[in-house]
Amino acid sequence: MNVVTLIGNLASDVELKPIGEDKQVATFLLAVDRPGQEEADFIRIATWNKQAEVCARYLAKGRRVAVDGRIRTRSWEDDGKRRSAVEIVANHVQFLSPPVGDEPGGAGHQEDVAFETAVPA
Repeated sequence: MNVVTLIGNLASDVELKPIGEDKQVATFLLAVDRPGQEEADFIRIATWNKQAEVCARYLAKGRRVAVDGRIRTRSWEDDGKRRSAVEIVANHVQFLSPPVGDEPGGAGHQEDVAFETAVPA
């Protein structure tokens, strides 16, 4: 079973890219603390379509989120060199800190964004 749950802070702003005519992907780095250590792991997260739009609109570097998804590995050729990457494809992103755009001093709110996503293989 390929299931991952992570809680951490965005280590980068969300980058939204169109893929073809009707798809889009948003990616960001998530800093996840290592228990009992002062280090963090930086993990690339990918979200698709409507979830990608919502994440790009409301998330920014430093925001805390919980991500449920699956591990995906991929590889490609770049200038004759074989490259590979491991990332998490998010099925569910829960905002744990106020989204971008909340007024300073306001009550803020917890935003729960859950979308089932059709992800290319």
